[in-house]
Order: sequence, then structure tokens, then C-alpha cells
Amino acid sequence: MAKKEFQSESKRLLDLMINSIYTHKEIFLREIISNASDAIDKLCFIALTDDKLGMTRSDFQIEIKADKDARTLTITDNGIGMDKDDLENNLGTIASSGSYKFKQEMEQKQDDIDIIGQFGVGFYSAFMVAKEITVITKKYGSDTAYRWNSTGADGYEIEECEKDGLGTEIILTLKDNTEDENYDEFLEQYRISGLVKRYSDYIRYPIVMDMTKSRVKEETKDSDKPEYEDYTERETLNSMVPIWQRPKKDVTQDEYDKFYQEKFMSMDKPIKTIVTSVEGVVTYKALLFIPSSTPYDYYTKEYKKGLQLYSSGVLITDNCEELVPEHFRFVKGIVDTADLSLNISREMLQHDRHLLTIAQNIEKKIQRELTSMLTSDRENYEKFFKAFGRQLKYGVVSDYGMHKDELQDLLLFYSSTEKKPVTLAEYVDRMKDDQKFIYFATGENAAAIDALPQTELLRSKGFEILYCTEDVDEFTLQTLMMYKEKRFCSATNDDLGIENDEKEEDKKDKKDSSALLTFVKETLGDKVAEVVESKKLVSHPVCLTAKGGISFEMEKYFNSVQPDSGMKAQRVLELNLGHASVQKMESLIQTDIDKAKKYAEVLYCQALLIAGLPLENPSAYTDLVCSLI
Repeated sequence: MAKKEFQSESKRLLDLMINSIYTHKEIFLREIISNASDAIDKLCFIALTDDKLGMTRSDFQIEIKADKDARTLTITDNGIGMDKDDLENNLGTIASSGSYKFKQEMEQKQDDIDIIGQFGVGFYSAFMVAKEITVITKKYGSDTAYRWNSTGADGYEIEECEKDGLGTEIILTLKDNTEDENYDEFLEQYRISGLVKRYSDYIRYPIVMDMTKSRVKEETKDSDKPEYEDYTERETLNSMVPIWQRPKKDVTQDEYDKFYQEKFMSMDKPIKTIVTSVEGVVTYKALLFIPSSTPYDYYTKEYKKGLQLYSSGVLITDNCEELVPEHFRFVKGIVDTADLSLNISREMLQHDRHLLTIAQNIEKKIQRELTSMLTSDRENYEKFFKAFGRQLKYGVVSDYGMHKDELQDLLLFYSSTEKKPVTLAEYVDRMKDDQKFIYFATGENAAAIDALPQTELLRSKGFEILYCTEDVDEFTLQTLMMYKEKRFCSATNDDLGIENDEKEEDKKDKKDSSALLTFVKETLGDKVAEVVESKKLVSHPVCLTAKGGISFEMEKYFNSVQPDSGMKAQRVLELNLGHASVQKMESLIQTDIDKAKKYAEVLYCQALLIAGLPLENPSAYTDLVCSLI
């Protein structure tokens, strides 16, 4: 029998595929099982109209057999099989696909034909692990069986042979082990079982294998030293029906929770389960979960976002990043669709309109579900926000605020008056009639913000303040700029938009403080941009406010991330002219100017400490205070 050569294009493609296209050798089993499933699909469809076939859906299966002595792995199906022409066309010419041709021929008769493999190249991935492949096959409607054999790019042989029953048997003779590769692993039953579970668990037909197990010998069961024996049991390796394909009404929440915990290795139950099925421009089913706690590696480079992507029950990728936006990267789940255009291998996706449409739909679905939870299940939403609220804020800031309109109503900030997290909408609804701005203050925690002198005036007026306790908070509000036509205003701003309640007669009696302010500015020099009379301090003597576009929180953040950045806000020192310590300093200008200068330095250092900014020389400050005691 003469050996036939592959077409020249096929030779190059075969070499490319074995060495470049597939990134994991284990993929070969998924590809062969998927092709077997295709073959059964075709015969199952024919069985609907051919009573002579005498087969029902329950008769179909895929069998795997490993022979360690012969170093062969055999995958057998009882599907439609192939004749000589099919072998020539499908296996002799790489990238020709019988599945695709079958679908084209049948789609006029029935719209819901579901064929997984549409490109015909997956079969050749087996050459990554096999030095020789033998295919024994017999086609529906034919009395002759054929054997196809190849050792790789040098070509193939086809001859007639004997075979009982329809279908295809693929025998892989594995390559010899090397220092770098252990091909024997694909003969181990636990490895085969694991690969089937990982990639082909939801193939709709049973994938069976004889599994060797161990048990206590019956005659030694009651003995102090029981003896064990091996036995063989045929086991179905795949579950076949994915939970997301079952009607929602037939699945309990406990089943969803268990599936989530097992699939995504979580000890906790999800805080929200989202089930969606879409038919239209694209057709897909999605089962999504919002975790109840932050994964330990969530804010590290090791964390992988994305959803598991299936095509008709076959796993394509574990982490399809394109399916979920960065601001919803915490969402786990599965998307299953037959509409994706797969490239030369199922690992490589063409980023076409179908994938984009699915991603857009999923983003909107997640947003709606979070909004619903915020409205109807506030306790759980606050628990979710505690775990992932920072991610939503990052989403507002990222991409130059592109997503702020979708995310702003999902944000929560702690309220000075409500003493709990509130939404921006709730804040605006409570605003006073004469209130111009949405006020916020930044600090390490609520207690630190409560002690800020800059908030005294706002509190005395009864204005609500949003507390920003995370490094991203101020950037978030600056990105939003305004909400429902109300601008955000920091409590440390010069202009808080509050009218001066000082009476005209009080203004007349007020002495000129320009000399005091000039003295303090000259004493401090370049340490401050300005020294002004405070309009916001009530009981505290001094505070700092930032001038220009850089706030103190921004300064602290950038200097912590990049210490050499030189980022520094312009400091404005505000003095409470009615405070005893300021008045004492003013009196010392006339009697002991050196001591007055020490007072100015101390007040400035106190303002730095209140603002959470570092002292340039803590030791010098300590000596300065001691000198005044």
C-alpha cells in the first residue's frame, strides 16, 4: 500500500499546529472527544428519521481506553463514522471539516443543529503527544471499514479493514518520554479523568472508561490485617448536563452555591447568583456569581479576572478577560455559546462582534443586578461593597472616567450625620435648600475625620459630610466632578460656599490682622504659600488647606507610591484669630519677637500633624515645644 503525502499547505500547517498553535499538549484529548461528539451528533440526527438504524440517544457513548504496556490511548465513538472519501478529504487535507459541511447541508432542514468542531484541525493536535495515529472507522450506510494511519508530516496510508459496528476508533501511540516531557502521564487514569472533567465535562454523551480501583478482599474483611485487591469498574467520567443548561426553576440555590464553591474553590457561598439566557443576535447562557468576600490575591498581579467560556459545553478558556469589564473583575462564572467564531484552534478566539455583544450584555446585566441588590437587599449590598467597593471606585477613575455614569449610583460613602454608608442620591435628597456643594473630607478613618478642625464650620451649620477613608476616594470624587448638578467640595477648600454670618457692626469693631498674618508668613517663609484668617475654624487655633489642584491626600498617595515624585500641595495656613494661642502669639510680637516666632513654628507644625503630613524635623519640633514649656 503506497503512502500518500499531505498537501504542501497541510504539511506546513501540521508543523505549525504541533509546535505553535496549541499552548498545552493536554488539549489533544478535548479536541478528539469533541470530534467524537460531533460524529455522534450526526448519527443521532439521522436516527430521528431512520427507524432501521435501531439506535436511540441512550445508546451513544464515547469510550476511552489506556494500555500502558502498548503505550496506546484509544478513543472510540459509535457515531456516523467515515468512508474512504471522508478520510481523504477530512484527514488528508488539514483544515477541511466534515462537521462544517454537514451543518451546511442540514441547516435547511433543521435550525438547531449543534456541531462543535467546525474547522477539522483539532484532530492533528494529537501529534503533540503521539508518534503514530491509527484511525479505524466505518460509516453509516457503508459495508466497508477503513484504516487510516500516519506518523506525522511524512504522509498517511488508507486501507480496507474489518470493524464491527459504526463509528470511529482513534488509537494514539504515545511518544517516548524525554528529559523535558513525560508522555506517560496521558496513560494514567487519574490524569485522563481529570482532563475529561476539566475540558469535556459537559459533552452531552457519556464518556466512559474502565477504572482500576481497590477494595478489601471479602475473606479478610473481618481480619486484623485485611488484604486488598484491584478490580475494574466502568465509570462515566463526565456529568453531561451543565447546571446552567437546566431550567432555573429546577435548580435550587443550594445547588448553585455548591456548584460555585466546587467550581471556583471557595469556602464561602456567593452573595449573589445571576442566571441569564439570551436568544437573538447572539444566543448564550450565563451563570454568574458575585463573591461574598475578597479573594486573598484579589489586588495582586496573580489574580486572573474573566469568565469561563464554553462553546456548546466544551471548555474554551478558563479566564476570558474580554467577557467582563475591569470594574466588574470580581464576578466569577460561566458563559456558554455556540455563536463564537473560533480560530484555527479552540484556544484562540477571533474578537468579533459576537464576543463584544455578549460582553456588553453581561456588563449591563451585572449592573442591573447590583442596582437591584442595592435597592431591595441593602444589608447584603453593603457587605458586597465592603469587599469590592474599592474596585467600583477604581472603575470610576480608570479610562479617564469613561464608566463613571454607570457606576456612580453604585457607590457608598460613610455619612457624618447618618453614621452609616449612604449613596450619592441619598445625600443629595437630604441637602439643605441653601447648600451649594456636596461636602467631603478625607482621613485614615471616621474617627480621624471627626477630629479635623476643617469640618467644624460645616458641622455647626448642620451640613452632611461624606467621609473618604480609602486612597482612591478623593480621586473618585474628582473624576465625578459633580452629581445631579451639585459639585463636590472638600472640607479643606478655601471656599466652602457658606455665607459669612458676621454682622456689619462686628466687622467695624474688628481690628486689622494684616500685620499678624504678614509676620507669620515671613517667619515660615517658603513653608507656606499663604497665611490667612480662617473662616472655618471654631474651637481649634490652626489648620492647613491646600491651594491649587493638588490636595494633601493626593500628595500623600503619590509620595507613598513614588517617593521621588516630588508631589507637593501648596500649603495655606489658616489662623483662628479668636483663639487664645494665636492672640498670645500676636501679643508677643511686641514684647518678645523671638518667642512669637517659636509660637508660629509650633502652630505650623501642629497644622501639619492635624493634616496627617510628616514633620520635616520631629526632633527640632520636640525641642521647640520644650523650650516654650
